[in-house]
Amino acid sequence: MSDLFSNIVRSEDRITATAALHVEVIADFVCPFCFIGKRRLDEALKAVSGPSDVSWYPFQLNPDMPPEGLPFDVYIKNRFGSPANIEPVLEHLAEEGEGAGIRFRFDKLRHVPNTLPVHQLMQLAETLGADQSALAEDLMSAFFEEGRNIGERGVLIDVAEPHGISAHETGKAVSSDQLRQMVLSRENQVRASGLLGAPGFLINRRLLVVGAQSTDNIVNAFDRAMFGEGTDSLVSPALN
Repeated sequence: MSDLFSNIVRSEDRITATAALHVEVIADFVCPFCFIGKRRLDEALKAVSGPSDVSWYPFQLNPDMPPEGLPFDVYIKNRFGSPANIEPVLEHLAEEGEGAGIRFRFDKLRHVPNTLPVHQLMQLAETLGADQSALAEDLMSAFFEEGRNIGERGVLIDVAEPHGISAHETGKAVSSDQLRQMVLSRENQVRASGLLGAPGFLINRRLLVVGAQSTDNIVNAFDRAMFGEGTDSLVSPALN
């Protein structure tokens, strides 16, 4: 097996080829490609007849983001320069999103948050046994389709409550230094293992799909990870 993800995938706990499917999603919540990739993953999972489960690893798209975040226009200027540089990208994302059932509303975005508190909430969801993927869906939708500032505690409380996470639990999670350190430690594992961007989908700890691949590519990766012969490979079958 490749050294890639050696900090996450250890030989003694490697998942062997099996009809069961486990996917570890590496993503951030202000990453539009992560939202598209998540929707395509959802479609791919519908094609799996056997048991499956999904868990989430943290990855901050902007690890140096100020704790208070940045206004959207300032963020765009800092990252892309002239607004003219980003317009074709946003148009392409809108088209890709439409195909995945996402209505990106970049016109509603006013603020890009530091997402560390969001990842702390996701870590709490895992601890509580809540459906992380359902929560991730609502967090991404709140940001990209509704233009809400998911870095605000009140917004996180609103999004988390329908998932059985109380306002008190959310408030404690986003203030917890223990959860903060846990998230940073898990993210450091990912970065130290060589992944430079998101999304990534680690399938049965045997094969890594990088980027917002098509649903068909993800299904093919499922087949390879569960039933494929030969040596394990942490390389996407179809990298963009």
